[in-house]
Amino acid sequence: MTSSAAPERARRGSGTLASLSVRNYRLYFFGQMVSLSGTWMQGIAQAWLVLKITGSGTSLGFVSALSFLPVLVFGPWGGVIADRFAKRRVLVITQILSAFFALVLGLLVATDRVHLWEVYVLASALGFVNVVDMPTRQTFVLEMVGREQLTNAVSVNTVMVNVARIIGPAVAGVLIATVGLGTCFLLNAASFGAMIVALALMHGDDLEPAPPQPRTPGQLREGFLYVRRTPELLAPLLMMGVIGTLAFEFQVILPLVARFTFHGDAGTYGWMSTCMGAGAVVGGLLVASRGRHAPTALGKAAIVFGAFIVVAAVAPNLATEMAALVLVGGTSVVFLALGNATLQLAAEPAMRGRVMSLWTVAFVGSTPIGGPIVGWVGEHAGPRWGLVLGGVATMLAGALTYRSLVAIEREKAEAPEPELLSGPRESLAERG
Repeated sequence: MTSSAAPERARRGSGTLASLSVRNYRLYFFGQMVSLSGTWMQGIAQAWLVLKITGSGTSLGFVSALSFLPVLVFGPWGGVIADRFAKRRVLVITQILSAFFALVLGLLVATDRVHLWEVYVLASALGFVNVVDMPTRQTFVLEMVGREQLTNAVSVNTVMVNVARIIGPAVAGVLIATVGLGTCFLLNAASFGAMIVALALMHGDDLEPAPPQPRTPGQLREGFLYVRRTPELLAPLLMMGVIGTLAFEFQVILPLVARFTFHGDAGTYGWMSTCMGAGAVVGGLLVASRGRHAPTALGKAAIVFGAFIVVAAVAPNLATEMAALVLVGGTSVVFLALGNATLQLAAEPAMRGRVMSLWTVAFVGSTPIGGPIVGWVGEHAGPRWGLVLGGVATMLAGALTYRSLVAIEREKAEAPEPELLSGPRESLAERG
């Protein structure tokens, strides 16, 4: 690393927003806030567009599934690319492609020429971009802030994501009611420019990149085998697979709850998302202020998250539902921040991209399976039952994972002390 990185490290602060003392991360934070506000705005508009065309919860689940099917099928390859190339350059390319697809959909909607199959195609195309974008984005955070501030940066990042979740849906609700759906897609296309500018302004010498991995045969298989033989990675990933499939389908189930349970409109759905975002901001700040956590905290967070989803499922009126969604948003972010940081800190630098690609597959790549399931349950059994399904599955998965992580920690505590020379070898491996 060049000497210019030393002053940057010296300026790093402490406290709840410590990672924002890093210039590169600060640029990333504000660029992402603008870009993700547009993404949330498009998410609201796209869900309402599909409901407007079809009126079907199953169709809504299907378009959501198509958005993430590429991640499910090709997600691990995205991790290989994240490990192989400079992450900042990769992110510039993914932002340009995402802007293009949003622009095309916006023009189709604005000119009243959009068909359902075009929504499906463009959702799939964006999914292929996310195959590479998601693991690259997650591992790039560590390169900006370093290991010591990773948990704080991940937590602050979730705050930013959910501030965008507040802004985006609120703006979308107003725009849909006043100027129509097309404007949401066009503004989202423009919003990616903020992230491109932020990436261009970063100081490359202040980054702490893992060394790019040369192209060799078997890199994908190597990543799977590494996770399989590392219990502290395998247990959280399996849990996320269950929770990602059945619980994190809010983009499918909440429009149904808004329209059919509480007889609302796009504005109702937007405010539901805003309530989740408000709770998530509080949850992210809570995790950021606490620093690093024991791995077993991840299982506890999942149990509490699932319990609040069940509370939202049985809310008797819209006001109670909004309050419950604040708690759902807060606990979901605590769970995601702990999971993300736990995996990145446990993974070797050379494997980090591949490990986080599997986290992405478990989190969003599972949507092609869970989206239609939850949408079908919501349409035929009722939206409340779609929430119950996710909440109960989350509590069960969290309880099982907590037991596994406790056993893993106990085995580590009972293991004999490593040889003196093992410490320096591990330290060198961490530095890549």
